[in-house]
Order: sequence, then structure tokens, then C-alpha cells
Amino acid sequence: MESDRDAIWNIFRVVISPGDTYAFDPAMSRRDALAYWFRSGTWTYVAESKGKVVGTYILRANQPGLGSHVANAAFMVSPQARGTGVGRQMGEHSLEEARHFGFRSIQFNFVVSTNHTAIRLWESLGFDIIATVPGAFRHSVKGFVDVHIMFRNLVD
Repeated sequence: MESDRDAIWNIFRVVISPGDTYAFDPAMSRRDALAYWFRSGTWTYVAESKGKVVGTYILRANQPGLGSHVANAAFMVSPQARGTGVGRQMGEHSLEEARHFGFRSIQFNFVVSTNHTAIRLWESLGFDIIATVPGAFRHSVKGFVDVHIMFRNLVD
């Protein structure tokens, strides 16, 4: 739905523009951002509150072919909805959806180490930091900071 695309772009733009949590170019165009968020093989979701989109996430295979049983996801919450549980609800929903689509695990490839809120959330949902890549993110304020790879098994 086009109104969702507008709302997603508004959230996307505000989230990436500070250059502190995502590797996307802070000046990324609407066209490029939406092409990424809606690319083939991606399930795109929105979270609503009082009829307004307040968050969005995507779910896809982390790798093609023989790695396609591992999911990957990305999440964005509007600044006005931060701290209200929207991120947790989307995280929980993504785990259900990943299982529904037959993924055996989920991996986040690029969690910026200074994004303490996200790391706490993912750890509370059962994710572990399985690797750290030193200086892999050029933070707009703090310079080069580490990036974590986080993982969660979805099968018992």
C-alpha cells in the first residue's frame, strides 16, 4: 500500500539520518531505501498504533541457496514510539514469522555496539553476540566502533 511506503520512508529517513545505528548512507534516496526495504525475497511489515505506522521491519533469508535456512531481519521504530514496546512486539512477531516460514535460526549481521537499546532488546529475546567485528562502523559522532553479529536458534 502506497501510504505504508510513505510512512516507512519517513521512519527510515529519520532513523538513518543521524548515522549512528545503520550502515546506510544518511543521504540515501527514498527510491533506494524503498527498493532495499521491498526487494524481492523480503517480507515487509509495519507496526501501527492508533491508525499510524510507528515501526517497520523486514525479514528475509540471510544468504541464498544452502544458507537460506537462516533468517535475517532489520527493524526501525519512529522516534515518537521509542520506549513504548513497539520494537519488542516487532521482534517477537519476527521470531514467529521466521518459524512460520521454516527458518531454523535468525542472524543479525551488523548490530552497532553503541546501540545499547537494541542489544539489550535482542539479548532479552534470546539472541547471543557470536562475533564482534572491530571498528566496522563509522559512527557519525564516536568514530570507528565495533559491530556485533547476533544469533538465535529457532528450533528446539
